[in-house]
Amino acid sequence: LYFKVKEKPELQVQVFTTRPDTTFGVSYLVLAPENPLVAQLTTPENKAKVDEYVELSKKKTELDRMTAEKTKTGVPTGSHVINPFNGEAVPVLVSDYVLMSYGTGAVMGVPAHDERDFAFAKVFKLSVTEVISVDGKATEDGMKAAYLEQGIMLNSGEFNGLGSADAKQKMIAWAEKNQAGKERTQFRLRDWLISRQRYWGCPIPLVHCEKCGINPVPEASLPVILPVEGVEFTGEGGSPLKKMTDWLTIDCPKCGGTAQRETDTMDTFIDSSWYFLRYVDAKNPEAAFSQEKVNYWMPVDQYVGGVEHAILHLLYSRFFTRALRDMGLVKCAEPFTNLLSQGMVTMHSPISGRIEKMSKSRGNVVGTLDFFKKYGADAARLFTLFASPPEQELEWNEDGAVGQYRFLGRIWRLVDELREKGCINAASVGISNAKDSGGKNIGCSFDLASMSVADKALLKQVHKAVKAVTNDLGKEDYGFNTAIARCMELVNALYKYVQEVNPQGPSALLTFAIRNLLLIMAPMAPHISEELWHQCSYAKDDSDSIHVTTWPTFEEALTYDDDIELVLQVNGKIVTKIGVTRGIAKDKAEAIAFADEKMKAKLGDSPVRKVIVVPDKLVNIVI
Repeated sequence: LYFKVKEKPELQVQVFTTRPDTTFGVSYLVLAPENPLVAQLTTPENKAKVDEYVELSKKKTELDRMTAEKTKTGVPTGSHVINPFNGEAVPVLVSDYVLMSYGTGAVMGVPAHDERDFAFAKVFKLSVTEVISVDGKATEDGMKAAYLEQGIMLNSGEFNGLGSADAKQKMIAWAEKNQAGKERTQFRLRDWLISRQRYWGCPIPLVHCEKCGINPVPEASLPVILPVEGVEFTGEGGSPLKKMTDWLTIDCPKCGGTAQRETDTMDTFIDSSWYFLRYVDAKNPEAAFSQEKVNYWMPVDQYVGGVEHAILHLLYSRFFTRALRDMGLVKCAEPFTNLLSQGMVTMHSPISGRIEKMSKSRGNVVGTLDFFKKYGADAARLFTLFASPPEQELEWNEDGAVGQYRFLGRIWRLVDELREKGCINAASVGISNAKDSGGKNIGCSFDLASMSVADKALLKQVHKAVKAVTNDLGKEDYGFNTAIARCMELVNALYKYVQEVNPQGPSALLTFAIRNLLLIMAPMAPHISEELWHQCSYAKDDSDSIHVTTWPTFEEALTYDDDIELVLQVNGKIVTKIGVTRGIAKDKAEAIAFADEKMKAKLGDSPVRKVIVVPDKLVNIVI
């Protein structure tokens, strides 16, 4: 949009806005302190205050100027601009919350529909004109906060009554027709790497020489070590390295003359943008990484992070990887194959009475070490995985974590009891790691025909649990909570079996069941699983870990119950359900349907047109 300057008609201020539908609500314009227009638009009577404000702004970092928490400051230039849509004159101010790096370094203030503008207008007692509301009517008793949603236009001339989205396009067309603005697409990328720098960040290994220009520090002189003593922080802005003459002055690597080191540093963000490449070759003293190893391991299969990672770390990692790919250092274009955005951990604050995000800055982080000493890391791990799906918010609750501690105690006591009875004996019953090489399921060795009802039920419960956990952990969003629930079901089934059967002596079934329980628990409770794995002699030797053991397989046929619930319908509507044996023949299922008393009452004397039988699911009689 183009705003002409009232006092100097030959000048105009260009403003980028994504909300042209709010233009009738503009009550002021703000310039960044660095904007060249500041000098041109500042009137003589305002010059001293504006110059002072501009100088103070130079001492602030970009990050400090952008923070939403700080009180808005600014000074008027004394000039005004004309709103191209309604011809009204609005004041022009200078404020450090506007950055020259964004757009044109000038923004239009619409207090009624922008939180930051609303706060600024309240401080400087500027007008607030409502131009969008839910129903197109003005808010009674004035606006108490900015309205940010879509709505119906008001106080907007010929655009009144239009939906704001529709008005936006019509106002763009009007602006272009009347040479008051132009539609444009702009891409923006904030430079966090340099703008967030601290002197102790990553040094840029370059040398500035008046004769030879800019040259890299020789490889033999790397890494560049920053000084740790004598660093003076003045609060005047700029890098303190510029004042450290002994460190700053260096011989030019080309001509040998006097030169200076680069004093800008990169934020530690640069490290996190490529560290995953170092992981694949972490002990390489000769290079950042071996291309052979990087090309073998990359890309990473699974990326897990909070939502803020998806717009910061993940984005920059992708940029870095593509740059390295273009340089021929890696082959992959994308560093990560799959993204899982995990939810925030929250907790109830006794001070505010609200549920708040757990963070160091709020001082509400739970001391994990104390909890681990009391209940163990596995209990905390199980609680965080079980309390909610990973992509959802998790409210920390110590009682819930203690509940998982009790669940782990049940597993420990169960295994301990079975070991004392001699029921678990991997060697004597032939169940060991060596038996499942090649993925052969050791459950197949059981003779189902000779098994008791209780034995067969437990065997099926094991296969059901392995299948369910395999599927849950195989999902892209990782169903840890449901996987743990499956493990709990298996533990309950084991307790029920032991209570009913009271086994004594070596048991191939219990040895098999406990082995599979520990394996499917291992990803979620790694410590207790490893300990019991060795106590039960499933490990071949002391160095044989459960975490490098083949994942258990399951027999599909053993994941189904012998009895099923057969649904009986008339004209597609459920009449009743009845228990039958799985695999029942179609003619027998049909006979059961016609013999059922509820079905007889529903059918009456109506002639039957058709009978539909879906094996092991339903019988539908059409009349």
